[in-house]
Amino acid sequence: MSKLQTIYPQAIEHTKMKVVEDIDRYLETKEILPSFKQYLADRGHYVEQIWVNVWLNKSTNDVPKNEKKQFISEKGYEVQGIDRKLLNKLFRDEMRTYQPFNAMEWVNETFASQEEMWAERYHDAKDSFLKREEQKQLEEQKLTFQREIEDFAVGIMEEQYELFYINVRHFVAKQLAADLQNNVKFQFVDTFALEEKLVNQGSFDPSAYTTVSAFFKELTGDIHKTLNWGRSLFEYQTYFFIYESLISDYLSDLIPQKILEQLSAEIKDDFHDIFHEKISVSFVKGSIAQLLYDIESYFIEDIQEEYVSDLIKLVEIPFDPNVHKDILENDLKEREKKQKKEQEELQRKKEAEERMMRDIFGAEYDPSLQRHVRYVLHIGETNTGKTHHALEKMKAANSGLYLAPLRLLALEVFDKLNSEGTLCSLKTGEEEKMVLDAHHTSCTVEMFHEKDYYEVVVIDEAQMITDKDRGFSWYKAITKANAEEVHIIGSRNSKTMLLELLGNSDVEIHEYSRDTPLEVETKEFHIKHIKKGDALICFSRRRVLETASRLQNDGHSVSMIYGSMPPETRKKQIEQFNKGKTKVIVATDAIGMGLNLPIRRIVFLENDKFDGTRRRLLTSQEVKQIAGRAGRKGIYEVGKVAFTSDIKKMRNLLLQEDEPVHTFAIAPTNSVFERFQRYYHDLGTFFELWGKFESPKGTKKASLSEEKSLYQLIAGTDIEARLSLMDLYGFLHLPFSKNEPALTRQWEDTMYAIIQGRELPEPIVKDRSLEELELSYKAIGLHLLFLYRLGERTEAIYWERLREEISDQVQERLKTDIKKFVKKCKTCGKKLPWDHSFPTCDACHAAKYRRYRYDDFEF
Repeated sequence: MSKLQTIYPQAIEHTKMKVVEDIDRYLETKEILPSFKQYLADRGHYVEQIWVNVWLNKSTNDVPKNEKKQFISEKGYEVQGIDRKLLNKLFRDEMRTYQPFNAMEWVNETFASQEEMWAERYHDAKDSFLKREEQKQLEEQKLTFQREIEDFAVGIMEEQYELFYINVRHFVAKQLAADLQNNVKFQFVDTFALEEKLVNQGSFDPSAYTTVSAFFKELTGDIHKTLNWGRSLFEYQTYFFIYESLISDYLSDLIPQKILEQLSAEIKDDFHDIFHEKISVSFVKGSIAQLLYDIESYFIEDIQEEYVSDLIKLVEIPFDPNVHKDILENDLKEREKKQKKEQEELQRKKEAEERMMRDIFGAEYDPSLQRHVRYVLHIGETNTGKTHHALEKMKAANSGLYLAPLRLLALEVFDKLNSEGTLCSLKTGEEEKMVLDAHHTSCTVEMFHEKDYYEVVVIDEAQMITDKDRGFSWYKAITKANAEEVHIIGSRNSKTMLLELLGNSDVEIHEYSRDTPLEVETKEFHIKHIKKGDALICFSRRRVLETASRLQNDGHSVSMIYGSMPPETRKKQIEQFNKGKTKVIVATDAIGMGLNLPIRRIVFLENDKFDGTRRRLLTSQEVKQIAGRAGRKGIYEVGKVAFTSDIKKMRNLLLQEDEPVHTFAIAPTNSVFERFQRYYHDLGTFFELWGKFESPKGTKKASLSEEKSLYQLIAGTDIEARLSLMDLYGFLHLPFSKNEPALTRQWEDTMYAIIQGRELPEPIVKDRSLEELELSYKAIGLHLLFLYRLGERTEAIYWERLREEISDQVQERLKTDIKKFVKKCKTCGKKLPWDHSFPTCDACHAAKYRRYRYDDFEF
């Protein structure tokens, strides 16, 4: 039987019932009996409409969707892919004429010519009406009494709160003493992981709890259900929930009884006269239900502030309101004294900690250097010769140190100086190339050591001092450089901040401007517009490889640059472009950091990037840093810049004046660690104090999140026990990709090998894919970091050679593997346009959207 057939008789009965209800409502309002004909004259229009309303609502709501489709399909409608709203409209239209029930005919058959039944129905309706009115009046009178009782109860609670509280206090004291004596203590690390078992810790120790609130946090051993954002959750129960319920029940009995006892005789007598019964406790409880609910929290809050020791003493004292009131007043005075002492002790500890913090961190990060060092600032845009001029000064000195932001730049300067006759060594943490009789060194900024002296130090890309993760390395180099002369190379917007940092030091400023102007193209770039000397910029490794693949398939020779590419491979890619073996280059924003290339035009394939937290629009400084690589001086008369979209907005970012930056990053120094060790010897405490340390104005603390995450792996182990604090932090601070699980495991395995005196585990080398080769390169790099830190230079030679072989393999794989990086839809595999912004094609995205939409809203 179909649903329509099932509900049809139900709808008829429902219609009859509504007609009868309407007759009764009509009759009960009439002073004299109206005739049946008069009823039809007054209400006939309503009776005629009842069936349609009842039937349409019932059929629309009760008939399932598939039966609706079948019904209207049989009527000749197309139902494939039909919208739900349209389906319901068509179905309702058909139901209007479906086997109509004549309510008027039924009403006439039932009541016409039935004067006696009609009169009887009139009298019954009037009687029911009068009874309802009488009941309504009684309810109103009852409500008036409830309001009087509630108002009276509010006054009583305000006047006698203390009296009620000492009752509750004595009740809780007895329950608390019993729980501490008879129950067991449970403990578990995660109170929400129900799949784990609680650990029985044995009997409670009352002296372990100062206040009741501390005991209320203990676990009962049971599980209960709670609501969170409307969803049911199960968690381990604490004593707070037990006592909250006990106090609530106790007050629900105590307060109504006390209120009833104090009600005036007049209220009690009036109530009896009207309702012919005495006011009961339950009636009082119902009258003050909201008051009881509101006031419970006050009692629970006050109980939690009680000292456990005070409550336990109450148990043996028989309850007498006057005696217990005196005890409460005395306990409150004693509690105030104790709390005052506790506050004084906390204040002493706070002041001691503040003195310790001042001693440890003190003036370590005071921007005013007050040092006898001559500083030379080289300030200007990208590609203006700043670094060249600073390096010339360093070459002319008897000894010099160049600090680079990238290994590749350190390697570039190392090669440049040696090729020009200035002997130079290389130090990057992962490699050391010591040149005989060299007094100059090129290294990454993280390798700076404040005790090494050089006549001239050159610090490149000093605007990086604002970087939240690496900025402190520039801060340390600038403020701790042990030299006669320090050359600092930075962007225009870093000038003010650098001058503030250098304070009253001897500062000479050189400002540089581009000789080659930048010109923004007015047309949106398309890949078919590619020309020799173009550099295409995007912000992920995969996008670089996909774009390079498309260009190669179109017959273009391409170089690539991205962050995880081995520096040696990157160098070879750059050489191919420099020598004209490749016509275009596809790169991430790594190209903007000191790499001088014969680029004719910079093309931004994307205007936004993921910064580790969110996807955001490029900043003005980022656009300038990258765009500035266009128009190499001496090769091109103008540098071109192109965008794929939003040309006006991006052009404004390129041309706008940068807001000066005033905040630089700071991190722990050797001096800080030395002072810290006067007080403590564990890094866990150091990280805690670093978190509390308030960074001075104009500075921001390094989060040390990577160091802390590594520390969690070895905290409390033999590694921490066997290594000095400084050595351990040095290992935590090694510069490697800590977001790579394989490298983190390698780091931990190597740390255990060091403290156990074993040979260091060899890094895992795999070569089945480009990704594996790049990870293998990083693994060898981490191994080399350990080898050089431990002074194993002979062993390092082998691994440097192997790493170079890996970089050669990466170079070769780029030629072969690049073909597989064609941009395809991850759902259907269809080839996507080169500039498609999403991982799926439009058709798959639309289908997915439609499916979600119908799943969410269909009945």
